Amino acid sequence: MTQLLYQTDSYLQEFDAVVTGVQPETRVVTLDRTAFYAAGGGQPCDLGALTAFGGVTYPVTSVKKQGADASHFLGGDAPLPALGAQVHGKIDWERRHKLMRTHTALHVLCGVVFRDYGALVTGGDMEPLKGRMDFEFERMKGELVREIESAVNREIETGRDVRVNILPRAEAFQIPDLIRTKINLLPEGIQEVRTVEIVGLDLQADGGTHVRNTREVGRVRVADYKSKGAINKRIYIEIE
Repeated sequence: MTQLLYQTDSYLQEFDAVVTGVQPETRVVTLDRTAFYAAGGGQPCDLGALTAFGGVTYPVTSVKKQGADASHFLGGDAPLPALGAQVHGKIDWERRHKLMRTHTALHVLCGVVFRDYGALVTGGDMEPLKGRMDFEFERMKGELVREIESAVNREIETGRDVRVNILPRAEAFQIPDLIRTKINLLPEGIQEVRTVEIVGLDLQADGGTHVRNTREVGRVRVADYKSKGAINKRIYIEIE
């Protein structure tokens, strides 16, 4: 099982680890611990590099969660580090921090829309400094979108702290409206639930990386909006 260091410290940029699995045919290694975010929940994986003892550096081109392990796909053609080898990981921090700002901005958007309109999320996706979120709205027009954009930026400027907790499943599900998506995406067998709280605005289950305070997000601009169905409306945002 890979210990996911980013779950408790999104600001960790470098770490040491031990190789616990090697798949030469796909150039994949698994580690006992990692700060690389594995793609999921609409957030792309981290990129960066792993350096093995002896100085060989491998670009990390993708990270995926496979069962209890995080698989690190390594570029280049150098022989992979051996099972049990010690490695040093370094994430692409500039890209990660942009994703953290974007993910928190989407949570602010989600919190505002749920608080003010009671609309659930039906989908979402992001890349550095831009993203989209789908909501269960019957109608959407320019005036409503401008209201949402203004409310989102007011919440960001308020400087709300962002807190992460890992709770036993039974305790987590005592929290009202913990799941903000139309479909509950939490696996049945999961025993602990990670929650992300924007204090005073939003509290929901989430596995991604976030900034510590909403002021770190920057200004949010609604770049576009579209109808994706009778009760499914999409909002596109960009972070300035």
